[in-house]
Amino acid sequence: MAKSDNKDEDLNSSSNIYRDIGPYLGTGVQLAVTVVVMVFIGRWLDNLTGKSPLFILIFSFLGAGAGLYNFIKTVIYLGNKKDK
Repeated sequence: MAKSDNKDEDLNSSSNIYRDIGPYLGTGVQLAVTVVVMVFIGRWLDNLTGKSPLFILIFSFLGAGAGLYNFIKTVIYLGNKKDK
């Protein structure tokens, strides 16, 4: 029976680890998606207006800024939530 109890404890600790890091895994993907979407919007506007590097640069910087802001805000929120 001791072997079965040890297996249950390992499974429990593994699931707790995944539960703790799960929210952090999504934040990196969200950051990348924000930047990529904004670059595509800038590219579309460049093709529409004919001003080639202007909108892609503006929207890529806006995407990076917005993505980083959201990333930092989410990490601070999750850190405060974990402390409570």
